Amino acid sequence: MAEAPGSGRRSLYKATGSPSWKEAFRQGCLERMRNSRDRLLNRYRQAGGGVPGSAQSTLLVHEVMEEEWSALRSVEGRPEASAQLEEPLDLAVLEEIQQELADQERSIIGEYEKSLQFDERCLSIMLAEWEANPLVCPVCTKSSLRVANGVVTCPCGLHLSNHLTFFTSWFPELTEQRLRTCIEDSVNAHSAHCAHTPEFSVTQATGERPTLLMSCLACDTWTAIL
Repeated sequence: MAEAPGSGRRSLYKATGSPSWKEAFRQGCLERMRNSRDRLLNRYRQAGGGVPGSAQSTLLVHEVMEEEWSALRSVEGRPEASAQLEEPLDLAVLEEIQQELADQERSIIGEYEKSLQFDERCLSIMLAEWEANPLVCPVCTKSSLRVANGVVTCPCGLHLSNHLTFFTSWFPELTEQRLRTCIEDSVNAHSAHCAHTPEFSVTQATGERPTLLMSCLACDTWTAIL
């Protein structure tokens, strides 16, 4: 069951000597920012991947502070909490909290960017290996594919035939090079809009032949290769 806003911080006001609302507000903001990672990265992607350079150009800081302030004020049945919230606002304290949140926001985005760069390097290496070596099975990524008489096989158990209408119209005779081109074109088309490395699998619907699929959980897309 979801916890009511502010309920996780009500214990801060239980005992004498508990932290002031300023520290409770600071800790709550930092926790809320950590828990808003997905929301932050979605907004970052929608903004075109622009990295905020200062607290004035952040993506989620002000929103997080407003949400946490509302959560603190919603605490019920705690007169001491209400009394502390009536203290004069300290602009310097708020600016300090704002800067901490901005730093945390940039840290989250920085980790995300490093992850994307790693995926891009992996993709480049994978494509380079495909071009320089025998066609590696995209499903097991270990053994080489064998293409003969329109049938694609791999020691890992992969067994496909050239059965898709759109594929046969492009490549009347399926060869290793043509299959390589089809896979590379699909990977490159995906990388044009998503930096994550796609995965390959074989799926088979009831009564249908097996199909080689390229999918990506990050952008929720899939493509039939063969």
